[in-house]
Amino acid sequence: MPRSGHALRRAADSSWAVPGPYRDPLRYHPCVISTAYLRVYLADDPAGFALHVESGADERVVRSDGRFVWDEPMTEDAFVTTWHGVTYACPRHTRLRMVEGVLAFSGSFPKIPLVTEDEREILKNELATHRSANRRSHILASAWHVPLRWFGAFSASEREIYDRADGIGIRYRTGMGEAVDRVGWAVRVLDDAGFPAPVIEQVRDLERWLAEFPAGSMLELDYGTVADDITDGDLTFDESAADVRESIEALERGDGAASRSAYTRVARRWAGRQALTFAN
Repeated sequence: MPRSGHALRRAADSSWAVPGPYRDPLRYHPCVISTAYLRVYLADDPAGFALHVESGADERVVRSDGRFVWDEPMTEDAFVTTWHGVTYACPRHTRLRMVEGVLAFSGSFPKIPLVTEDEREILKNELATHRSANRRSHILASAWHVPLRWFGAFSASEREIYDRADGIGIRYRTGMGEAVDRVGWAVRVLDDAGFPAPVIEQVRDLERWLAEFPAGSMLELDYGTVADDITDGDLTFDESAADVRESIEALERGDGAASRSAYTRVARRWAGRQALTFAN
């Protein structure tokens, strides 16, 4: 399934895939992948964006075109929030993210016939059109778990517990300048410690993605629907960002035992959920 469960449509031709909602969205909704999000909010006037309002049952209608399943409308709108007295907007760019997700998946797993070569070329051309218009994704999504490298952008003090419809949730929010500095520091520490290139490159990719946004932006890590499958008690005591920070700090000062201890705590916390990604 492509990132975020979006449907593939041939370019902008909606006749290629006519979506139809299941009759009982509350019954089928649990089948959709649980997802965590890393979102970039711009400190701009949100008047330029259509406000995205969570609409209850309408948001939970699962749709399918026979090949793909998704639960996010293609409306060009944005999440709008207030942080430290400033209004921020995060464009959803749903279609763009869907195209990126399908191309990334089919490129990583070429033996899985997700799309044909002709369809890939159509999507690549569409992506080029988005890029030429300076449009880029402001949201990264992760199925079933939160990637540990995401926590490196935040400090433990930025953790927030908030109420959700099905229980509590966790999010972290920070300024983009701090986020880029922290991830860049993690890259340097891992590099100096001699970690394998593939491990460092994943963190460096995150640093590059963040660095392209304005310094005045706000970065949010939201457990999203991943929190649905974690008890409120476990969420309350989840200190993943603190554990990641402690591990990197210990690594920087050469204390391998302390670094491994902190990393083991956070890795064990997420190991089972991360395994679902590969099982899926």
